[in-house]
Amino acid sequence: MTIQPHAMRLYAVTHRAWAGDDQTLLAQISAAIRGGAGIVQLREKHLPPAAFLPLARDFVALCRAEGAVSIINDQVDIALQAGADGVHVGQSDLEAATVRQRLGPDKLLGVSVHNVEEALRAQSAGADYLGVGAAFFTGTKQDAVPVTRATMRAITQAVTIPVVAIGGVNEDNLLSLSGCGLDGVAVVSALFGAPDVACAAQRLLALSTQMVQAR
Repeated sequence: MTIQPHAMRLYAVTHRAWAGDDQTLLAQISAAIRGGAGIVQLREKHLPPAAFLPLARDFVALCRAEGAVSIINDQVDIALQAGADGVHVGQSDLEAATVRQRLGPDKLLGVSVHNVEEALRAQSAGADYLGVGAAFFTGTKQDAVPVTRATMRAITQAVTIPVVAIGGVNEDNLLSLSGCGLDGVAVVSALFGAPDVACAAQRLLALSTQMVQAR
């Protein structure tokens, strides 16, 4: 599977903090897609597999019906069983090469990186795109240390696959990422914590598009 460039502009990453139940979460995802999110990552670090799998299946069906790419965070088995488009892993999760072997050649693989060495290793292991961060201080991962703009530029110049910034990205700071060579941004709280998710997605997409044009 190949990612279209426009799909990378706004990458939505879910979080349970603003959803009381699965149906609310799925409604928020639908709103994010309607607002312009081309990729959605379902991130459920603490949900047991018995509860995660049915949610993942509903998530994949929703994304497919509404035209978005479906990514599962970390859980390769869940992604394969649910028929997701791909998996995203961090540096402390399964090795990218192992994930690629389990996924096969037709699924997408995203990898979180923090420096050029990690980026090149992920690309060599078969990653289709990279998430670099944290871009800013973030409450989602309080121990994440922001990556410098120079490092972001070095990463985007070193690899040939798409790169998105993640971590603390919001409407106020997104345009400060211009000139880093990024293909888009991955957003959590600025999207799913907004009163109107669809409208927030529209605004973030417009800003991200502006940022990419100034890459």
